Amino acid sequence: MNKAWILAAVLATAVGIGLAQGQRTGGAPQGAQSEGALGQRPGADRQPELPIPNIREYKPRTTLVVPQHPVPRAKFPVIDIHSHQPTPISAAQFDTIATAMDALNLRVLVNASGASGDRLRQGLDAIRNSRHKDRMVYFAQINFRNVGPGFGQRAAQQLEADVKAGALGLGELMKDFGLRATKADGTRLEMDDPELDPIWTTAARLNIPVLIHTADPQEFFQPINYTNERWLELALYPERRFPPSQFPSFDALMGERDRLFKKHPKTTFIAAPRGWHAHDLGRLGRMFDEMPNVYGEVGAVLYDLGRQPRTAHDFFVKYQDRILFGKDSYQPDEYPYYWRTFETADEYFDYYRDYHAFWKLYGLGLPDPVLRKLYYQNALRLVPGIPKAGFPN
Repeated sequence: MNKAWILAAVLATAVGIGLAQGQRTGGAPQGAQSEGALGQRPGADRQPELPIPNIREYKPRTTLVVPQHPVPRAKFPVIDIHSHQPTPISAAQFDTIATAMDALNLRVLVNASGASGDRLRQGLDAIRNSRHKDRMVYFAQINFRNVGPGFGQRAAQQLEADVKAGALGLGELMKDFGLRATKADGTRLEMDDPELDPIWTTAARLNIPVLIHTADPQEFFQPINYTNERWLELALYPERRFPPSQFPSFDALMGERDRLFKKHPKTTFIAAPRGWHAHDLGRLGRMFDEMPNVYGEVGAVLYDLGRQPRTAHDFFVKYQDRILFGKDSYQPDEYPYYWRTFETADEYFDYYRDYHAFWKLYGLGLPDPVLRKLYYQNALRLVPGIPKAGFPN
């Protein structure tokens, strides 16, 4: 069967769905004719005569002419609270990373790839013996596997040993914690399971933050159809699909996470990336209001912030003491998109991954005091062991 015909049929179905949804939700006007009009809507009775491109082929050039202000280097030195690097890192690897960091004004990376025990000590020794020893720090890790009686106490003791060795925090606790981690009896380990309480109380006593990644974008838990705005990503990454027959729902996981946060008010939690609520900043704001021990890091949700510049600007200003900069995937050529979104008021510029977002970004134009807190001051406050060299007084 002709591929163009198949895609045309799919698009027609999607349009039909969109018509109904638009009428229900107050979306853009749809349908062949507006109520009260005397003629059909222009183009309502037409179909494309040319072959229909697939979603990755259609890359139209914009004709919009507006001021452009690319930002290759951050205005202030930056702490990336959420990076992933080798453990241990070789001298050559660190040289490569540090060269790119210098160009971007990235001052310190927090290696959140996770290590504990001997491997953590090897990673820490590699940094201490490097000529870049003030440019990277480590968080410790916990492997939530076969959790049974006594697990929490043993894990807490190991965490204390890891902090004594030089770890400055705990995490990133990956999304498998909640999605796939199991107890010794084979049942799913819920995030607020009482067996884990010694871990969180130990983190509070040691005054270290817990960087935690719960679930994934809400759309990953929804049906995969042409109304799902993350369709392309889900088509590319089958491991990011979480059907209800196999996984708890997005809201069920958020409920477990929030109960954990509220149960341990003396423990500092950093929700990555912004708790997967960047698409609903009102919900994230309520979370901050109800849970003063919770912070957020930017992570891989720039695409959501850049499509709501006024709302995001006001959110960053209101909660300027609660947000840290984190990138997650370390790709140096992607950081300037963050600088531009945060520092300028540019309009309608590209995002860097088509499978994350098919829309354009708009700058937030954050004021300098907010940028300083976002880029480094909040991180220095939450993680006092981060080296201070290179930051303004």
